[in-house]
Amino acid sequence: MTGSTSTAPARPATAPAPPLTVRWWVCPVPLARVAVFRVIAYLFIPIDVFLTTAWVRAHADVPTDYYQPLIIGRVLHLPTPTHTVVLVVQWALVVAALAAATGRAPRLLGLAVFLLYGEWMVIAMSYGKVDHDRIAFLVALAVLPTIGRARFRDRRPSEAAGWAMAAVFVAVMLTYFLAAWAKMRFGGWDWATGSTLTRAVVRRGTDLSEWTLDVPWLLPAAQWVMIAFEFSSPLMLLVRSDRARIGLVLFLLGFHVMVYAGVGIIFLPHCIAILSILPWERLTALRRPAPGGAAVPATAAGS
Repeated sequence: MTGSTSTAPARPATAPAPPLTVRWWVCPVPLARVAVFRVIAYLFIPIDVFLTTAWVRAHADVPTDYYQPLIIGRVLHLPTPTHTVVLVVQWALVVAALAAATGRAPRLLGLAVFLLYGEWMVIAMSYGKVDHDRIAFLVALAVLPTIGRARFRDRRPSEAAGWAMAAVFVAVMLTYFLAAWAKMRFGGWDWATGSTLTRAVVRRGTDLSEWTLDVPWLLPAAQWVMIAFEFSSPLMLLVRSDRARIGLVLFLLGFHVMVYAGVGIIFLPHCIAILSILPWERLTALRRPAPGGAAVPATAAGS
């Protein structure tokens, strides 16, 4: 009897896993995280325009001869901020931000907000003062329109949302790292051993910080700690779990609150960008509607 041989169907070759860095950049996150952060970011803009940077509106009454546009303003030939231009940009930005906060037309309105806020920053920073606390917030406004529609209870994982949130996370980290790089570039190690914080407390100190002037070693030591923290900031990208993310955000916001309490300086746009790190989807999933319409805890609904 002749033995017959059978050939098993060939298994399809599995595609090689993408590199770890690629997986980090596109690690899916729930769309609910984007939905919540998007509302926070867009609703902050009217606060920023009318309260935290209300001085930008004053440029409407400054002679245009004082306008020295940033590089992007020169490359794109942005309009000179006359009285009319400043007012139009201001109100168009506020209206667009409030409309974008509703979640409707997220790509169109999100793009409009990014372009208008970018022009608002060019108007703000083209008179000799450039703040470094805006980059992460600008990145957030740039990437939010790329995600599309997202709802508060939409827990579907999205690689597009993961990439956007990762981009903001990296921008937050680079704000600290490049701050340390700038200190070393322009001040060298003398920055850490000098009297930068002492001068800040003398000029802007509060009742909570003036006592530090009586402790000779404290403020120089704080400068070394600040440099060490900023240079080690890339390590924050290793944070993965939700609990670690919450702890990181509390630490970063606590640092900025401490600076504000000591010398009255707060980087609000940067703090808003920090909030993108939080797992907001956990907040929206705390309660789910029961079949009869009443709300029940999410744990009970899933049991």
